[in-house]
Amino acid sequence: MHFIRTSLGIAALITLSACAGMSSTDKGTIAGAAIGGVAGSALTGGSAVGTIGGAAAGGIIGHEVGEDRDRHRR
Repeated sequence: MHFIRTSLGIAALITLSACAGMSSTDKGTIAGAAIGGVAGSALTGGSAVGTIGGAAAGGIIGHEVGEDRDRHRR
């Protein structure tokens, strides 16, 4: 279990380091999908449908929030 947590942590760090050149819309979409997927999985007891649904909903919400941030920066 410790190996899995460490591996996921390292993968998250590598993934986040690649976000340096991304817009707020892109970052919001990715973060929203990740958070939504975890929430959907937790709320449905690990159901694949709940995880995918949560990721989709989170991605849409994150996209809209990020897009709003990009608009305010212009």
